[in-house]
Amino acid sequence: MPLDPGRDWLAAGITGIPRQREWDAVATVRGAGAAGDELEFVAMPDGALVVEGGSAAIAPEELADALSGAIQPPYRAVARRREDVWAVGAVAIAVERLDPDPDGDDLELTWNGDVLALSINGAPAEPSRAAALERIASARVGGAYAAHAHRLRGDLWELSVLQL
Repeated sequence: MPLDPGRDWLAAGITGIPRQREWDAVATVRGAGAAGDELEFVAMPDGALVVEGGSAAIAPEELADALSGAIQPPYRAVARRREDVWAVGAVAIAVERLDPDPDGDDLELTWNGDVLALSINGAPAEPSRAAALERIASARVGGAYAAHAHRLRGDLWELSVLQL
């Protein structure tokens, strides 16, 4: 229940708590397209760009060039055209090889200290199929964790591991 239900000041964000930073780097660039066009891509460690969503009249290389110097690959970027300018934001990511291949594109692995559970593409799976992800996640955190892996290209995966 709000402190003062008659006021919207908490809803407006006047709490004194700063907003969490969303992007590691941002840039703008003029380019072709229409307002509202979007493009999502990943800059791989070798500099290759993998387009993951959207369609745009601008090449992802132009957007990556605008970010150069502000962030180093690997990173995930989202670009959106506003009137005559593209705005692009990027967040650094961790990219790892998973070998053996777990045969899927999205993995969710959790360890609560007692039970190891895995889902591949949203369906429950035998945790041994993600042995490589388990090794990486347990090395990054000392105890319980939740790990997510998203296939980017071949045996390269975007990983995030959170301690529970």
